[in-house]
Amino acid sequence: MHHREDILKELESKRTKCIVYTRVMGYHRPVESFNIGKKGEHRQRKKFIER
Repeated sequence: MHHREDILKELESKRTKCIVYTRVMGYHRPVESFNIGKKGEHRQRKKFIER
């Protein structure tokens, strides 16, 4: 069985940057454009899980 790190190394050349968007005040914005305070707030958010 492969370890996660081995798989990541093996597929390094196929990896691409992923831009994560989130909805803020009615707009969808890429998280990478947030200032440092907003990035911290985004990391602390709870994910909604529908049951």
